[in-house]
Amino acid sequence: MGAIVVIVIVAVAAWWYFTRMPGVDFTRHGPEPSGPAAASTAPPPPPEHPISEAQTQPAPASTAPLPPLDASDDVVAKALASIPGAEGLSELLLARGLVPHIVATVDALPRRSIGASILPMRTPKGVFMVDSSGDHPVLDTKDYTRYEPYMKIVEAVDARTLVTWYVHWYPLFQDAYRQLGYPQGYFNDRLIEAINDMLAAPNARPPVALVARPDGHYAFADPTWETLSVGQKLMIRIGPEHERLLKNKLRSIRALLLGQAPQFHTAAPTQPAPSASAASAASSH
Repeated sequence: MGAIVVIVIVAVAAWWYFTRMPGVDFTRHGPEPSGPAAASTAPPPPPEHPISEAQTQPAPASTAPLPPLDASDDVVAKALASIPGAEGLSELLLARGLVPHIVATVDALPRRSIGASILPMRTPKGVFMVDSSGDHPVLDTKDYTRYEPYMKIVEAVDARTLVTWYVHWYPLFQDAYRQLGYPQGYFNDRLIEAINDMLAAPNARPPVALVARPDGHYAFADPTWETLSVGQKLMIRIGPEHERLLKNKLRSIRALLLGQAPQFHTAAPTQPAPSASAASAASSH
């Protein structure tokens, strides 16, 4: 997939994180798109990962200028929906502020919290499922099946095609990132950082032990997992098979963004989830 595919995957991933998993904070954390930041007299640092280095496929020559950011929603959504394999995404994406919402979500994924108000996708159907049949609650593996329609999109979209789309529309993403509060920042660098963070997530396998919180929500029983970023918690949340697929796709996108040929990876050894005894120990703290 092209760079655009990377954005879509990360955006969808953030959306999955908010499928009403108990313990998610729906208040806003982190910046939302704002007005243009004040210009700085200091020269910005050179980008670490220039978008010009990305590997793309030949695209039809076009002299049409990109629309301004505040008038880009319809044309960006239409272009995204036209990507083979991405059909159906237009029904999930927000109709207003699409690029700024995607940029804000990507910026928040490596953090420990994210606000629902910045997500670029609509609230999903279904509820978070917990298996309470044992001595301690665990994440119900049936919950993984809710992500299958979206994983089919992830699997179907070609990475180089998406990256090509992203490179074409990159000036809008860069503009939105500056308006987000980073007048000298480079969005592609932040995207690579978010992808690296998600790829570093532990390879967990069921059962994923949970612990009930006083507010009636749940948290991971493993206290280390509770300190992970939003993107890394997502990887645990979606299940080992979906995690493998998503990580492989992110690796391909990352390679293309860095100007490298994508490599295929075999599944990494998974880490056992905390046992029931671990859940009990975690709940005692």
